[in-house]
Amino acid sequence: MMIQRLAGIAMLAVLSGTALVANAESGDPQQGKVKFQGCMGCHASPYATNAYPTFKFPKLGGQHPEYIVAALKAYKSGERKHKTMVFQAGSLSDQDMLDIAAYIATLNGQ
Repeated sequence: MMIQRLAGIAMLAVLSGTALVANAESGDPQQGKVKFQGCMGCHASPYATNAYPTFKFPKLGGQHPEYIVAALKAYKSGERKHKTMVFQAGSLSDQDMLDIAAYIATLNGQ
């Protein structure tokens, strides 16, 4: 009985992950490239840093689309705090987030 429950939980986790991947993959990388232009000043330069407090901006290339979408939604809702990112994500639609995430995934760690 316990093994069946664990198997059911594992199957649910796999199906949930598959749904996330399918959802993230529904983004259009070409549209995402256009929508990512405003992000490039910080997230595409290896030497870009914040003025105060000083820190390097994270490079996003190759990041999992599910993570990007989740992070953008968290900034938009205010769950994640960063004034610039809250402002940037605030105007994005769900489709914008999917498109940007699909484009970022094509950058392969750049």
